[in-house]
Amino acid sequence: MPSRLTRPFFSAVATLALTASMASAGDSATSLFKVVTVKDEIVIGLNSEELATIGGNDASAVARALAQKGDLAAWQYNVHRGPNGELQIAPSAKIALLSHASLRVEPYSTTYVVAPHP
Repeated sequence: MPSRLTRPFFSAVATLALTASMASAGDSATSLFKVVTVKDEIVIGLNSEELATIGGNDASAVARALAQKGDLAAWQYNVHRGPNGELQIAPSAKIALLSHASLRVEPYSTTYVVAPHP
């Protein structure tokens, strides 16, 4: 039976599996990445400053930063309704990603407007 720590760990690992992708909608400075593990997947967003800090702007830079550092803080993104009622992909929580051998990073694109994170 999995412990209570297993799900958050795999969620973080999934976030690490980053499906790196630049958002295709809007003129957003936030790049979206899909983190994929054997258990689940999540979408994270990194702004241009955060990408500059890790030394790149693509999925391989995110994966490399995770492998070298062992962890990475990022905003998890989900689809929500914006102030005008339209669907958008927006930050929902700041999470920590942990490096794991079964992660992968892929590009992620969306037709929704991408809301910047704080």
